[in-house]
Amino acid sequence: MVQRLDCRIIKFLCRHCAAFSFCREVVKLAATRLIALHKNKGKSVAACLKSRTDYAQNPDKTQQGELVSSYECSPLTVDEEFMLSKRQYELVTGRRQKSDVIAYQIRQSFKPGEITAEEANKVGYELAMRFTKGKYAFIVATHTDREHIHNHIIYNSTALDSTRKFRDFLLSGLAVQRLSDLICLEHQLSVIEKKPYRERQKRTLYPPKESNRDRLCGVIDNILAEKPKDYEDFLQGLEQQGYEVKRGKYTSVKGARQKRFIRFKTLGAGYSEDELKAVIAGKAEHHPHQKQPPQEQPFQLLVNIQAKLSEGKSEGYARWAKKYNLKEMSKTLIFLQEHKIGSIKEMQERVDAATARYHELGDSIKAAEARMTEIAVLRTHIVNYARTRPVYDAYRKAGYRKSFLDAHREEITLHKAAKAAFDEAGLKKLPKAKDLSIEYAALLKKKKEAYPDYRKARDEMQELMKAQKNVEMFFAEEKDTAEKEPTR
Repeated sequence: MVQRLDCRIIKFLCRHCAAFSFCREVVKLAATRLIALHKNKGKSVAACLKSRTDYAQNPDKTQQGELVSSYECSPLTVDEEFMLSKRQYELVTGRRQKSDVIAYQIRQSFKPGEITAEEANKVGYELAMRFTKGKYAFIVATHTDREHIHNHIIYNSTALDSTRKFRDFLLSGLAVQRLSDLICLEHQLSVIEKKPYRERQKRTLYPPKESNRDRLCGVIDNILAEKPKDYEDFLQGLEQQGYEVKRGKYTSVKGARQKRFIRFKTLGAGYSEDELKAVIAGKAEHHPHQKQPPQEQPFQLLVNIQAKLSEGKSEGYARWAKKYNLKEMSKTLIFLQEHKIGSIKEMQERVDAATARYHELGDSIKAAEARMTEIAVLRTHIVNYARTRPVYDAYRKAGYRKSFLDAHREEITLHKAAKAAFDEAGLKKLPKAKDLSIEYAALLKKKKEAYPDYRKARDEMQELMKAQKNVEMFFAEEKDTAEKEPTR
């Protein structure tokens, strides 16, 4: 049965192996993009224009505004001048703008290390002038905050004579791309080479994006390598790297583009304040942070192609889904072989065992959580009972007077609630708060120790159930295909 299950899957995959020959190319050279800037919901046109132009002219990205050039407008008042032309357009033509497009932006990026920022600004200015033919005001802002130098070209959607709007014609983005390539060739810059579809390469792995925490760990590693003399000197090194340091009970830092502060103790082992101080004092050795690559899931569920087609999906989607199913089914086969599953019966047994293990661990964790909740409530009632007992005794000695009750209503209510909880639980003798704390700590430890096994059992159950569903769908599809084939 093992060979039969594997062979049937492999035979089907081999018949469709040609479906894997598809790819595309990703090149890091001069690139352009034309974007229509729309009015944001809840904001005025003037506010939106100011927001877009302010971002383009950010002093931190344009060398304090030195890399900003303009045509028929001033960079300082570009948003107001764009707005003035739109008002003049309404006065001259008597028409109000129907669409929510307020301006257009061209992004032009260059190959790293190939061009200077000043030359990139000139190339962007020439591109804007030749594309708009000098009929629309624009600004060109060159950003140098990334590895690659790039331009942000923003031109007004209203012409300079206030008689017409820019018409975003069909394939306008392609026209910008070809014009940019022509200008780059004139300036002896590289352009993207066009290749036939079958000769293009597909990027299967994307470069991992560095998080703020990983970046901060790298900066801390570099500062510790320079041997700071004390903890304050270490914090000053972080400030020199552009981080804002907030001193207090827990030291936290925030980078230039971060929204929130990050505490050292949340960075992981070796990066808490005490550990960093021990390393700086020479009492401990620092081990740099090693980033763990994200684990890729072995396979995904197959797509039910017939169900998708009945929902209205196109034939193009069906072709993509067939290729996707072939890939995922081959991954499923590898998973079955690695786990030595060769029959439907064996798979069902493994699924049942994994499900039982998952529910067993889940029930134990839920029972511990329920008992911890009971202990927390009981401990609160014991504390309230002990704290309010003198008041209740005085209330009883006073003959349960209403005036006494009104003066001490909160304490008496807490005392009665605690006594009612003890009676409901059937407690004749109250447990000691210390014993409850010990039991609570033991349950918490047991719960934390059970969580890794619980997550492992959950992941194992989910993978086995996905594999089972994929195999069932695969054989159902193969059966339908066999029935549709004409018999001789």
